[in-house]
Amino acid sequence: MRVILGIGNPGAEYDGTRHNLGFMVVDLLATRLAAGRWARKWNALVAEAAGPAGKLLLVKPTTYVNSSGEAAQALLAFHKLTPAELLVVVDDLHLALGDIRVRGEGSAGGHNGLRDIEARLGRAYPRLRLGMGPLPPGVDQVGFVLGRFAPDQREDAAALVAKAAAAAEAWLAEGIDGAMRFNGPLRPPPPKPRPPAPQRLDTSSVTTSTPKQDTSENSGNCSGTGRL
Repeated sequence: MRVILGIGNPGAEYDGTRHNLGFMVVDLLATRLAAGRWARKWNALVAEAAGPAGKLLLVKPTTYVNSSGEAAQALLAFHKLTPAELLVVVDDLHLALGDIRVRGEGSAGGHNGLRDIEARLGRAYPRLRLGMGPLPPGVDQVGFVLGRFAPDQREDAAALVAKAAAAAEAWLAEGIDGAMRFNGPLRPPPPKPRPPAPQRLDTSSVTTSTPKQDTSENSGNCSGTGRL
């Protein structure tokens, strides 16, 4: 069994906010994998689906971001799972909008939801971070993360959610190494052109010749030969 838990805040007033990117990915996975109906248990909304590694639980905690670890801890304890079998999908203010970073373990990085999970499970659980930054100068951080994407950002936000869902599916099928293939920006910069290779001189048609020695009788007479 595997578990994919998205971090976010419950309630319609938080739908579509930056802090709910984890919920958006889990919702998309539920559609892609034809998950069953959502049920309330373990301080979360939980839906079952069939994944490449067998049974999969999709989870959206109902305890708000700062207490995300309650659902993670209760669910893993009930099913006797290890933290390595849990993938946490979370927004990241420190990554640019569209960037993805998958890691097998690590620190909370200042995110309160990850900090609560870490306090209950330790650091050795996979996490899929979705960039929603940077924080504009002079803008309140709380208002920013609880706000919605600007109209000119919505296309990139939707593409980010789709890419993250694909990374989560790769984690199910191939493990953390497969998911890490998706690391990086939404639109990687084009590769730098290579400098032209130095041209090599073609010497295949170049021949050298040595003047023939004149062995005629008058070869020692330079007067009339025009050579000098």
